[in-house]
Amino acid sequence: MKLKTLFKPALMSWLLCSMLDAHATPATQAVQAAQPAHASLPAPTGLPDAELIVRGAYLAKLGDCIACHSTPAGKAYAGGLPMKTPVGTIYSTNISPDQLTGIGGWSEQDFERALRRGVARDGHNLYPAMPYPSYAKVSDADVRALYAYFMRGVPAVRQPNRESAIGFPLNQRWPLKVWNMLFLDRTPYQAKPAKDAEWNRGAYLAQGLGHCGSCHTPRGVGFQEQALDEGGSAFLAGAALDGWYASSLVGDPRAGLGRWSEAELQAFLRTGANPHASAYGSMTDVINNSTQFFSERDLAAVAHYLKSIAGAVSVTQRKNVVASDKGAGDGAKVYRVYCMQCHGADGRGHAPLLAPLAGNPTVIDTHASSLINVTLNGTRDIVIGGIPQPYPMPAFGKLLNDQQVADAVSYIRTGWNNGAPPVTAQQVAKVRKETPATR
Repeated sequence: MKLKTLFKPALMSWLLCSMLDAHATPATQAVQAAQPAHASLPAPTGLPDAELIVRGAYLAKLGDCIACHSTPAGKAYAGGLPMKTPVGTIYSTNISPDQLTGIGGWSEQDFERALRRGVARDGHNLYPAMPYPSYAKVSDADVRALYAYFMRGVPAVRQPNRESAIGFPLNQRWPLKVWNMLFLDRTPYQAKPAKDAEWNRGAYLAQGLGHCGSCHTPRGVGFQEQALDEGGSAFLAGAALDGWYASSLVGDPRAGLGRWSEAELQAFLRTGANPHASAYGSMTDVINNSTQFFSERDLAAVAHYLKSIAGAVSVTQRKNVVASDKGAGDGAKVYRVYCMQCHGADGRGHAPLLAPLAGNPTVIDTHASSLINVTLNGTRDIVIGGIPQPYPMPAFGKLLNDQQVADAVSYIRTGWNNGAPPVTAQQVAKVRKETPATR
């Protein structure tokens, strides 16, 4: 067997872990605790400390920090969220201001270096699960406000971080220094003079704190985002992620946002639904913890920016697809029994409460993993203003076998002029195996 055949799986597994892990481990916390606290930088002139904390709290929502650094039953920012990888389980870390187990002893310089450079206080490199390649674009003023919030606006929680269950040599972090040299652009966002203020604000949020590209941009051979802004054709063109497929956010009229208006995009980000689609998977966390709290100005700016990214054809939609009626009979039967009551005989649903299937970008996309996943595992509640929205998608994984799911999904994808390719029972079995934790 060739050496490269042995080496490649190990390298890919390590890189995948690099994309999923968080920052500190118990082994490094003793070092951090032993170091003296540094004096923080002064607040910007003219901005009182209380206002700086309020500003930082808002920015933390823009960045959806709480989603990864909290568990559903745990305290905010105390970490402990498990993330399973092919080589072991890793856990998010405590970023509350606790002096011993959190980041309470960090200076603003320490905080900035971790946020924008991916280097912890003791000098070890952070894994890009914390999306510092996006946060590198955050302005100095916003870093300062975030630091003020995490140090003086978040309750300290004494909760030790959990060691990642990854064995040697895949637990080594030194290769991340090379990764950063190759893929990290340390330049903060620079406004484009040819664009108006709304476009630049939207670009700053989508590329930076919003870190949209972390999920929606395809990855390269080193698991780096293939583009970090609209200058690259792959930017926000859609990508596979944890058994889901993060949809294209470019202007593709089929699998992207081409048929959505700016107002419809704003409605989706505010409520998780619009006449075209409903949120699912990790986008549910984004809606619940982040985008519903955007100011109207910022929400409009993000929608304006995203709609400006033309992207004539998504990288996932490069060839025409001819619909097939294979399995349509069995699929129609399954659909009538389990799906039609909510989504209608015509697939139009009852938006925004019940998602349409006809013309839905998730249904049409060449990648069927999200539609299979949501059929097997359902969706979690979208909670707007503290109130769960009615009629979440139920899970059918225990009711339907792989062939029945494949028949129903194929019927949906090929019907109502959707024109997407059918799926097989083998594809369903693969998604079922990869997503046991969601059932």
